[in-house]
Amino acid sequence: MSEDPESVSEAAPEVRGVTPDRLLHTGASDRPSPEDVVLASGRDLNPQTLEWARRKLAEEGRSALDKQLP
Repeated sequence: MSEDPESVSEAAPEVRGVTPDRLLHTGASDRPSPEDVVLASGRDLNPQTLEWARRKLAEEGRSALDKQLP
């Protein structure tokens, strides 16, 4: 790694309303919730979309969430 100041990473200032990097995770080891599937699909959270997501998770497992992501 170079000692060039431009190549050294610095901590970004925290911006209100933005999740800090230290709290982000991929969720790869977690079980996705119906809410995760609904939000990944771009739909609004409501009883109908939550039921749709529950069915998708029951039928497809984690891939139900993966299929919603680009």
